[in-house]
Parts: sequence; C-alpha cells; structure tokens
Amino acid sequence: MVCGGFACSKNCLCALNLLYTLVSLLLIGIAAWGIGFGLISSLRVVGVVIAVGIFLFLIALVGLIGAVKHHQVLLFFYMIILLLVFVVQFSVSCACLALNQEQQGQLLEVGWNNTASARNDIQRNLNCCGFRTYNPNDTCLASCIKSSHPCSPCAPIIGKYAGEVLRFVGGIGLFFSFTEIFGTECRVTRMHWKRWIVDFK
Repeated sequence: MVCGGFACSKNCLCALNLLYTLVSLLLIGIAAWGIGFGLISSLRVVGVVIAVGIFLFLIALVGLIGAVKHHQVLLFFYMIILLLVFVVQFSVSCACLALNQEQQGQLLEVGWNNTASARNDIQRNLNCCGFRTYNPNDTCLASCIKSSHPCSPCAPIIGKYAGEVLRFVGGIGLFFSFTEIFGTECRVTRMHWKRWIVDFK
C-alpha cells in the first residue's frame, strides 16, 4: 500500500487534488493568454483546452470535498472517474510516445487539412506557406510572401518540433496517469481505514 493510514490517505488526496486544481487553472490561463496575445485564433482549440481545464477542475473539486468531508459517495464517483481518465490518458500517452516519423507526418497532414484557422496561425507564426507545397491561389499570412525569397513549406518546420512535443506530451501524460492510480490507491486505502475504524468502534 502506498498510504499507510487514514490521515495519510486524506492528506495525499488533498495534495493530489490541489495539484490537479493548479494544473486546471494553468490550462485555462494558457488558453486565455494564447487568445489574448493573438497566438491562437482557433476558437475550437481554445474551447477544447478550456473544457479540459474545467473538467479537471471539477474532478479535483469533487475529490477535495470528498477527502475533507469524508464523503464516501463523492469519493466513490471520484475513483470511478479517475480510473476512466487513467485508461484514456494512459492510452493517448503511449500512442504519443509510439508514433514514428511517418505516422507523425500523416497525423499532421490530416490536422492541417481539417482546420483553416489553426493553419493560418501556423503559417503566420512559423513564417511558412502550404504544408508540403504552396499553392499561390491559397491564402497565406506569412511575412515571407511579401519578400522576394520563396516561402518554405510548413511540413519540415512542424515535423522538427512534432517529435519533441509528442515526447513531452506523452511523458507528462504518463506522469499524470500514474498520479491518478496513486489517487485511486489513496481512495481505496481511505475506504478500508474508514471501515476498520467503524468496526473497531
């Protein structure tokens, strides 16, 4: 067992949920900062990040209230949700770490073809036009269009960063998926200690 006693499991659950609260507020803040400074103009991307932040905040709130108030029903639902999130997050993290260069390129091309606003942000921020080739009939917001030099395609530039980003996201996802197992373990330990105290009385 990771947590040995009732007070230990309560303190661990509280600390873990405070960490989740900070991460959720950080996600919401980064999304607001990105749209405020004009780094991201895609409302779909910002909406997904904010929705994930709010979902994580609500889970952390349920876990925190359940741990502080000794509310068994809240902690039970918290444990079930945490296990489901663990399965999804662990799978996505492993997929991020397992993608090879060719699969990354295919995934990036699908994303490039399915979003117009993010495409414009990428072309403007990375100063490139088109994914593999640039069609002059397409719009490009990169500053290289105004210069005499030809614009480079975005695929090699994005591909250079994609591997690093996927490894970073996969590693962070794996770390947080194991904290979710730790939270579930603390919840189960807490439940056993609660029963033992009730039976002892």
